[in-house]
Amino acid sequence: MVSPTTMAAVRASGAIPNAEYLLSVEGIRKEFPGVVALDDVQFRLRRGTVHALMGENGAGKSTLMKILAGIYTPDKGEVKFKGVDIQLKSPLDALENGIAMIHQELNLMPFMTVSENIWIRREPLNRFGFVDHSTMNRMTADLFKRLNIDLDPQIEVRELSVANRQMVEIAKAVSYESDVLIMDEPTSALTEREVKHLFDIIRGLRDQGIGIVYITHKMNELFEIADEFSVFRDGKYIGTHASTDVTRDDIIRMMVGREITQMFPKEEVPIGDVVLSVKNLCLDGVFSDVSFDVRAGEILGIAGLVGSGRSNVAETVFGVTPATSGSIEINGKPVNIDSPNKAIANRMAFLTEDRKDTGCLLILDVLENMQIAVLQDQFVKSGFVNEKAVTAACEAMSKKLRVKTPNLEERIENLSGGNQQKVLIGRWLLTNPRILILDEPTRGIDVGAKAEIHRFVTELARDGVAVIMISSEMPEVLGMSDRIMVMHEGRVTGFLDRAEATQIKVMELAAR
Repeated sequence: MVSPTTMAAVRASGAIPNAEYLLSVEGIRKEFPGVVALDDVQFRLRRGTVHALMGENGAGKSTLMKILAGIYTPDKGEVKFKGVDIQLKSPLDALENGIAMIHQELNLMPFMTVSENIWIRREPLNRFGFVDHSTMNRMTADLFKRLNIDLDPQIEVRELSVANRQMVEIAKAVSYESDVLIMDEPTSALTEREVKHLFDIIRGLRDQGIGIVYITHKMNELFEIADEFSVFRDGKYIGTHASTDVTRDDIIRMMVGREITQMFPKEEVPIGDVVLSVKNLCLDGVFSDVSFDVRAGEILGIAGLVGSGRSNVAETVFGVTPATSGSIEINGKPVNIDSPNKAIANRMAFLTEDRKDTGCLLILDVLENMQIAVLQDQFVKSGFVNEKAVTAACEAMSKKLRVKTPNLEERIENLSGGNQQKVLIGRWLLTNPRILILDEPTRGIDVGAKAEIHRFVTELARDGVAVIMISSEMPEVLGMSDRIMVMHEGRVTGFLDRAEATQIKVMELAAR
């Protein structure tokens, strides 16, 4: 196995002229607790090509790219760069080997200048050992000229638009003279004109012999910019084709080619009157004219790819980010929900997408996490909390949901992902909601916990709760929903009844 230092020397010398592929992986496996993210995966990138990586959310695309960027270490398999086995134990290893990644979530320092961001840890120094800002700004200007980027090297990043920050990230990656450039959903926040500029830059880099891995959900981008594409599904490699050899429908079939199983049962329950009605809801710059109804006992699934605005709609309905315009009615009466407290007062509940960042209070115990939503009035009298009553209610809920914990005093960070999710569901069930919004309710948990959560959701629908369920897992949306609302880039592209919904129909609407 070649060390990063040796490999950097090999890279500089160009001493491996006969390697068929610039970068290749074979037999890669990566597991996380309860999840096999990659299973015997392969991938090959040719020099001077743009290779698109396609697949549904959770297919394993980003996990593989994070392995190639040195963020994750594979449990099994090999990575070859120009035909030589390498080990990438850190992002610095990857950069030294000529592999740079531009993440979907940009990683720039907002209060530093563009130049400082690009050359961080590699700043030119003057003879006194201080940073030579003049030289650094000149180097940045030369780099921008090469990439046809019109930006002031001395401006602070916080003053830039998202599109211009994307350009700075690209320039930073190119400044390492990387042989491989990985781009994860680079156009998710760009306008059509900005996308055209980005594609011009990508073509220029490709013509210089750089191999580019391009992760995208957008079919039109694949045919416009990619030479080849590979499809992943459920952590497995499905196949690689030239983009000129296939149609859009061919790719969709490769991406969704599996059948619904009994893992996602749906119990038919009586559907009642409209409980929640959302009309022409807008949030400037994020989504617009979103309208839908949810009835008592109904599960409305919301599907869409990365950047579609699904979670943003849920947060706005719950008052996390108040709407710019539009209206919300509950049981036919207009309500002004501009904060989560008002949503809760209207008997709404919201299980957020990321249980660790916006759900669990990790340093607190199970009891404290579960009771927090009901410490306003239900168990409070004259300003005092009825500790005995709330503890008894939490204990009963914990048993009902089969939360595996030594006791309620256990810190929630010590529980498995599935049990953390059950605690959060219990938190909201204690509020006795009539409208329940679930954003990725089974993300990152094992199959057994998923089945239990699906059972809870079905029971709630049977009891007349109106459920909105957002999920990136196509089988989950199809298997659990009475109707499906599909979104693409901040707008609703269609509704599908349960009887007519198929994976291909959903994907066609999601990729419009």
